[in-house]
Amino acid sequence: MLALMAVGFGFAIARFFWGLGAVTHLDDQFPWGIWIAIDVASGVALAAGGFTTAALAHIFHRERYEVVVRPALLTAVLGYTFVVLGLLVDLGRYYNVWHPMLPSMWSGHSVLFEVGMCVMFYLTVLYIEFLPIVVERFGGRVRLPRFPRAQRALEGVLSVLDRTLSRVMFVFVILGVVLSTLHQSSLGGLMVIAPSKVHPLWWSPILPLLFFLSAVSVGFPMVVFESMITSRSMGRKPEMDVLAPLAKMVPVVLFIYLAFKVGDLTQRDAWKYLGQGGAQPWMFLAEVTLGVVAPIIILSIERARRTPWLLFTGAALVVFGVLFNRINVFLTAYTPVYMETRYFPSIGEIAITVGLVAALMFVYRVVITYFPILPVEEAEAAERGVRS
Repeated sequence: MLALMAVGFGFAIARFFWGLGAVTHLDDQFPWGIWIAIDVASGVALAAGGFTTAALAHIFHRERYEVVVRPALLTAVLGYTFVVLGLLVDLGRYYNVWHPMLPSMWSGHSVLFEVGMCVMFYLTVLYIEFLPIVVERFGGRVRLPRFPRAQRALEGVLSVLDRTLSRVMFVFVILGVVLSTLHQSSLGGLMVIAPSKVHPLWWSPILPLLFFLSAVSVGFPMVVFESMITSRSMGRKPEMDVLAPLAKMVPVVLFIYLAFKVGDLTQRDAWKYLGQGGAQPWMFLAEVTLGVVAPIIILSIERARRTPWLLFTGAALVVFGVLFNRINVFLTAYTPVYMETRYFPSIGEIAITVGLVAALMFVYRVVITYFPILPVEEAEAAERGVRS
């Protein structure tokens, strides 16, 4: 991980010193590439587990799913943090990223403005939602013998946060769900304004709705996906008693998404484009078949949901299906009006993307090691009881 991070960091330094042209294959015809399709659009979608599990456990009061809320929250916090980092690398004038905070810079006609504001506010909300974990980790454990005043001050701050956050956290949970609803859909709205440049198999006036539904559908599978990988990595047993019922809801949302997808293609008479040549029809069929239809079938079978490797396969197909969809919408389907050469990411673009993903996984591992994120297993709880 450190090696991948170092290579990506090196290319990022080159990008900031010598500009986008020195590191990327981006140009006036293709102003965005994998940094937008993967680092931003896919990153935002795959972080949807944060608001979906928060809504399930705290708004709909399904307390049995509380054990997966914290890992999902951590995934969302890191996901959105690295989305912002990826965006900084992609923006030509990254030093102006703070401009949307100025009312004089606001534009009520810009979808991108709405996305930027919602992501900024939602990331703030996510860090506030993460504060109780920090308080639990350090409350009563601050040890600064050489700085007694600083120790008392920190303990006082943690005590105030502990008393305050429990009373107001429901406001931030609801606010987080609302903000996610806005910017998840608005990411699709970015492409609605370019009907002449986006392939008809993906362009649709209801792209905002399709983006929102796909984000909701990937929320629980992403929780299952990362939970099972974490369990394997940490030598823990997968929480099948929670993950299997959670996966039971996925086919319903996926079916709703598929129904709108099919209805939209029918209403626009876009099925005929599947018969055209080229790679785009095949990419569309692969996205829908592997990313939507296959997981609906797998996760609709109770025995499959109770079998760890089948449950993981179904969840992984949904995750990669949404990732595939975002890549298709922003890259595969996008064609400039007067295209001269086809875009393909440079080594620098790939290295920075891989470096960001490696850094996210590295930080995730560090946080779950030193903070109370994962539920305490029975054996670990018994060992702590013996020690005490």
